[in-house]
Amino acid sequence: MKWLAITQIVVAVLLMIAILLQQKGTGLGSTFGGNDTVFLTKRGLEKKLFILTIVLAVLFFGISLARTFF
Repeated sequence: MKWLAITQIVVAVLLMIAILLQQKGTGLGSTFGGNDTVFLTKRGLEKKLFILTIVLAVLFFGISLARTFF
């Protein structure tokens, strides 16, 4: 099952990239003069990236379970 291991590595790298590309929340930024604007809905590319992150996480979990049983 070498192809399963390679697939898991590729999905893991894509998942890390998708997580790092997402915009960060204000968090402590407002303490140091950040903007107080809060957006409650995701739109456009941000929404697609959010959905892609969820899909990649589910794929990673599924591949991990598959590798456990095979």
